Amino acid sequence: MKLRRFLAIFICAVMTLTLLASCTDEGKEGVNNQLSNNQDISADEGKIVADNPILWADVPDPDVIRVDDTYYMTSTTMYFNPGVPIMKSYDLVHWELIGYVYETLENSLRTDLIGENNSYAQGSWASSIRYYDGYFYVLFCALDQGKSYIFKTEDIENPDWIRYDFNRVFHDASLFFEDDGTPYIIYGAGDVYITELEKDCSKVKEGGVDQKLLNTGVAEGLSGAEGSHFYKIDGTYYLTMISYATNTPGVARCELCFRSDELLGEYEGKVVLCDSMDYYGNGVAQGGIVETPEGDWYALLFQDHGAVGRIPVLQPVTWVDGWPMMGENGEAVKQIAVTSDAESWQESTLMYNDEFDYDENKLALYWQWNHNPEEELWSVTDREGWFRITTGRVDSDIFHAKNTLTQRTEGPTCTSEVLLDASCLNNGDYAGIAAFQSFCGMVGVRVDEDGKKYAYFARQTRGEEMSIVTEDEITQDEIYLKIEYRFSKIDENGIITSEDQARFYYSLDGENWVKIGKGFTMSYSLDLFTGYRTALYCYSTIAEGGHADFDYYHTTKGER
Repeated sequence: MKLRRFLAIFICAVMTLTLLASCTDEGKEGVNNQLSNNQDISADEGKIVADNPILWADVPDPDVIRVDDTYYMTSTTMYFNPGVPIMKSYDLVHWELIGYVYETLENSLRTDLIGENNSYAQGSWASSIRYYDGYFYVLFCALDQGKSYIFKTEDIENPDWIRYDFNRVFHDASLFFEDDGTPYIIYGAGDVYITELEKDCSKVKEGGVDQKLLNTGVAEGLSGAEGSHFYKIDGTYYLTMISYATNTPGVARCELCFRSDELLGEYEGKVVLCDSMDYYGNGVAQGGIVETPEGDWYALLFQDHGAVGRIPVLQPVTWVDGWPMMGENGEAVKQIAVTSDAESWQESTLMYNDEFDYDENKLALYWQWNHNPEEELWSVTDREGWFRITTGRVDSDIFHAKNTLTQRTEGPTCTSEVLLDASCLNNGDYAGIAAFQSFCGMVGVRVDEDGKKYAYFARQTRGEEMSIVTEDEITQDEIYLKIEYRFSKIDENGIITSEDQARFYYSLDGENWVKIGKGFTMSYSLDLFTGYRTALYCYSTIAEGGHADFDYYHTTKGER
């Protein structure tokens, strides 16, 4: 079985012309796909040319800092755990996932998926990362908890986090340290507020600054801005934000900047970027700016990109009359030159091949749980080389199920494949893999009340009943499952070359695949507020105690 699977994987890899690298050291190295369409080196010595997006995956609300020669980025992961990913880079293009701020944030009815309670579209939002006086700080709010948090550590790559809780929601906030070390939180939407903290950031300073800072309508008549990123550069205070009320036809949102000579003074505003890179009018905006050791400036922003989610886009920053103008000549660039020791651009990835061969019950960094896991009901050590989900209760569907394990998908195309052992499923159990968002597609095995097993394809919109589209009775326990993703893409001529589509397959031998069900059109929904992920799931509808075993998880990514 192992030899046959290896040969199938090898043949598939050759046919898709994909270069895969397995990850070791708990998943920190990842999988890099070498692209052939971007080998040209910039005329400037020591620079490479990279394509946008720098990661074609769901990495929304990025914030970025540089400490010495290393860049660090944080992002939003909402209800997935562990939460608030931390990535590092030496050139703003090659990114490596190095950890998370927390394993689980809270234990509550919502985070634990109790009854009809959940944290979908909530959890941790829009983090802010800063470094000051030997400490790294990460600030974010969690809407489902009605709270905000600051975590700090001296070593972000081997952190021992100190946690501070605030019983206030600092919406899309930015942490800022004044020259004398006084910390402030700048936050809000439309109206922007500023709140002073104690010097150690442990709590709001009693009697300190806690007031409205400005209204974002001062920027050329635009309003409703949010997503604060606050800086002091050469004595001037700068606040960059995203605005959804734009004056540019065909562009859904813009990046604004506000500045003042005094922290609590009068602010003036300006649009610094309003362009969609020809993608459905979805503007490139919201993120941090950072200076390189060479004195160049860049903005790390995001763009809504259909079903795959919100993808990070790197833009040059040019200072014009004291304003950080982003892109080139008012347009977001599709290629960008950066200083790098790399000889060519090698695209970063957040997808990971896993054989589930672990010495301890701990998964690679690239995995995240849907809500809080039940630690005693999953394992990668109970059966050597297999990931096991055991059901501990009866649930109605995948959106209520515990211990659903997820990985991001990536554009423009990718596949996810597993080998499922369904021999220990109980009557009424469902197990398999899903294209997971509010409109969910599932391929897997279900066991009916009489004990018969079926390979099935189903669709479900959260809040509605699952619909089994088609199914085939099977008599064996091991079954191969696969999902193929094709995400929306528009070429340089503005022509749509693919749509947000998924295809679902099963195989009884790992070589001959049966396409199950018809087309499935993916749709990004604010109901979950995250891009499509592949989810490994198992849940019971009649009696708890059954379990599903997954032998491996293999993923490939197509060329741009």
